[in-house]
Amino acid sequence: MLNCVRIAGLLLLPWAMSSGLHAAPQSLYGIYLEAKQQDPILASAGHANQAAQELIEQAKANYRPSVMLSGSATANQTQLKLTGNNVFLPDGKNRFEGYAAKLEARQPIYRKENLERIGLSQVQVGIADKQYHLAQQALMLRTTQAYFAVLQAQDQITLLAAQQAAITRQLAQAKATFEAGTATITDVNEAQARYDLVVSQSIAAQNGMEIAKRTLAAIIGHPPGLLASIRQDLPLQTAFDTLQAWETATHTHNLNIQIQQATVDLNTRAIQIAQAGHYPNVDAVASYTDSDFNGSQNGFGSQLQNAIIGVEVSVPLYLGGAVDSRVRQANYYRQQALDDLQNTTRQTTLETQRAYLNLTTNVAQIQALEQALKSSQSQLDATQLGYQVGVRTNVDILNAQQQFYSANRELLQARYQYLVNLIQLKTVSGIISEADLQDIDQQLILIQ
Repeated sequence: MLNCVRIAGLLLLPWAMSSGLHAAPQSLYGIYLEAKQQDPILASAGHANQAAQELIEQAKANYRPSVMLSGSATANQTQLKLTGNNVFLPDGKNRFEGYAAKLEARQPIYRKENLERIGLSQVQVGIADKQYHLAQQALMLRTTQAYFAVLQAQDQITLLAAQQAAITRQLAQAKATFEAGTATITDVNEAQARYDLVVSQSIAAQNGMEIAKRTLAAIIGHPPGLLASIRQDLPLQTAFDTLQAWETATHTHNLNIQIQQATVDLNTRAIQIAQAGHYPNVDAVASYTDSDFNGSQNGFGSQLQNAIIGVEVSVPLYLGGAVDSRVRQANYYRQQALDDLQNTTRQTTLETQRAYLNLTTNVAQIQALEQALKSSQSQLDATQLGYQVGVRTNVDILNAQQQFYSANRELLQARYQYLVNLIQLKTVSGIISEADLQDIDQQLILIQ
């Protein structure tokens, strides 16, 4: 007779055999630390963040001095024909070369667009920082989901193996009683049908295990080893903050909302940049030119050194309406960003509500399933005793076993889902941290 203690003891057996009896199981936080180093999604977000940091430097560069050096070398050939009177210049073909070099320095004194772009770049970098932190939070959730998906698939295989062994015994017993003439062929057929169904479910469970392991491997870069399973006496958090408190936390800390708020600021600054098209630009300019031509079309050569220093002012008077069009366009984009902010806030609030309700439901469900498992165990014991005294049939035992293993499976699934939903709620509210994964490790069996 199988009981809860035996089932719990069997749960780690397959992986203990495949990973080595002395292998220390990996905790959720340990797997997450590997994911931080190996996950390509987080690595991509990190490089995108590093690239975004350069935006501020590029914007500031538009307000710093620029120095340009240019040079030229030319070979010229002219054909000059002179007409009229009193012309004393030689005509005909003339060949000459020329060389010139120019050094120019420009310092912006006032460029409103450049000033606004510095502020714009700071907002862009702030968004990039939030996006990177969002990727880190998402990695915590993805790792948690993948970790417990492997454990759930592992338990599914173990439970089906135990169920298959129990059905095999019932099938053998049904055949023996049928051959002895004390049972009908219906008992044998029923047990055989249950056996065939469990074999089919075991094949599907093995496939599910392979998919779950490869999903986790895609995050950490290699197939996972032995994973620590959850304790059978998993403590449940029964007292939660109110849903309104979680919604308030979401509106304050959720990074998706903060990114969308920054996007509104980004578009507001884009309006100011567009309006800067009406403002004058003032630059301080200095240049030095050195040129040498050994001839010209008139036959005379020249050497010239020319130095200039001054201030350039350009005032846009009319640009065909392009500036006003860009201002209107920027206003429309800002309104779009406000609409997106409202949508993001509503959707994130809905996700918070869903995660909260799922979590509180999980707690009640686990408590009910724990009682259901005890009841199923008692029912199985009673049915087996009734079969021995002749008041229960083989089909009754098979039904009781099916209910017992179903209760086991649903309880384990509910426990895993409880931990995932806890991380899901903290993620959507924006308060998830590595400490939360370390807290979950306290509920795992970390000693082999």
